[in-house]
Amino acid sequence: MTYKVTPPKSISGSISLPASKSISNRALVLKALAHGTHAIENLADCDDTMVIINAFDRSEEVVDIKAAGTAMRFLTAYYSTQPATRIITGTERMKQRPIGILVNALRQLGADIEYMEREGYPPLRITGRQLQSKELTLPGDVSSQYISALLMIAPTLPTGLQLSLTGQVTSLPYIDMTLQMLHDFGAAASRNGSMNSMQISVQAGNYQDIPYTIENDWSAASYWYEMVAICENPNAYVILPHLYADSTQGDWKGSLIFSKLGVQTEFKPEGIRIYKEGKPTEKLEHDFTKIPDLAQTFAVTCCLMGIPFRFSGLHTLRIKETDRIDALINELHKLGYVLHAEGNEALRWDGEKSQADETPVIATYNDHRMAMAFAPASLRLGSIMIEHPEVVSKSYPRYWDDLQKAGFILMKNEK
Repeated sequence: MTYKVTPPKSISGSISLPASKSISNRALVLKALAHGTHAIENLADCDDTMVIINAFDRSEEVVDIKAAGTAMRFLTAYYSTQPATRIITGTERMKQRPIGILVNALRQLGADIEYMEREGYPPLRITGRQLQSKELTLPGDVSSQYISALLMIAPTLPTGLQLSLTGQVTSLPYIDMTLQMLHDFGAAASRNGSMNSMQISVQAGNYQDIPYTIENDWSAASYWYEMVAICENPNAYVILPHLYADSTQGDWKGSLIFSKLGVQTEFKPEGIRIYKEGKPTEKLEHDFTKIPDLAQTFAVTCCLMGIPFRFSGLHTLRIKETDRIDALINELHKLGYVLHAEGNEALRWDGEKSQADETPVIATYNDHRMAMAFAPASLRLGSIMIEHPEVVSKSYPRYWDDLQKAGFILMKNEK
C-alpha cells in the first residue's frame, strides 16, 4: 500500500500525541517485576508496547516480539530471572539485529540462554533462574537498551549490581530515564563518573506496586516541529498537550535544536505551543549521541529548508529497524539531495543537489521513523508518496489520522 500525501496551506491547531513508548515499555517490565496489580495509566497503544503487554498476558512458551527491539532486549533480561523456559523470536530483520553483548552480560550473571539459529542473534531459548550478583563492565557505546535491561533486573539480584561503562556513553538520557523509573518503583540506584567512565550502582531490594501515569511522547512531537519548520506560512503553529520541559525523555531536547531552525517552544502547565520565530541558522552541526532517534527528522527538515548539516554520533543508526544512514541517503536522493556518510559515525549534506525523481516514492524499509520523517516534506513538494505507511503502528498508530486532522489529504493506492 502507498499513500499520496497532499499538505494543507498551513499548519495550525492542537494534536494529542501518543504516550511515550520508552516510558510505557519500562513501566510494564517494572510492574511485572513488582508483581504489581495497580493500573498503568495512559499506556502507549503502539506495536512495540502491545507485544510486551501480550507477552505478559499470555504466558506462552514462544514469544514473538515482531520488530520491537526494545521488547527483545527488555524481555531477554526479564525472562532470565523468571522460573520458566521461553523462546523469544521476531521478524527476519530482528534476527539480523545483534544481541550478543546483552546475552554475554546475562550469562556472566548466571543466565541460561541459548542461540537457536545464529550465534549472537535471536531467536533465543531462555530458561529462567535466580541470577547472581557480579560486577559487570560494558562499553559505553552499546545500545542503552542493553544497559536498561540489566538495570531493571538488578534489584532482583542477591546483592544488586555494580555496572561500569567504559568509553563514550551512548544515549545517556535513556539510561537516566531507567534510573529515574527504578526510583519511582522503589529501587535504590545511582550513577557517578564522567561520560567516558561511568559507574552505576543498583541495590538489591523489592520493587513497589504503585499506580503510574505515562507522559506523552517527545519523539512523536519532533514530526510536528518539522512541519512547523518546513511550512512556509510564518503564522504556522501547533499545540501539543501533556509535554513538559526537563522530561525524563531525552528527546525533549530536540526542541532546543529546532530553535536554531526558527521554531520556538512555549511551555505551559498543560503542554507546549510551537511556532515560527527567528532566523534559521545557515548550517546545523549536532552530535546526536544522546538523541539518535531524531536524526531522520532533522536530516529531512534541513534538506527541505536548504540548510547544510553535519550530524555525528549516529553509529547506532546502522542497527535500527533498518540501516537508517543508508536509508536517508537513498530516499533523500530521490528528492534531489546528495548526502554523504562518514563511516558509521556521521552524515552530512553540503548543499549538493541532483535531479530529483519526477514522482518520488519514499521507501520506508519497515521503519516507522522513515514514514513519519518524510511525510511532512509534502509541505514543500506539494505532495509525496509514502510506501507501506502502516509501519507507523510501531510507535505512533494515529499518525495518519492526526495528519488528516491537521488538514493533510491522504490518497490510498493498494498496489
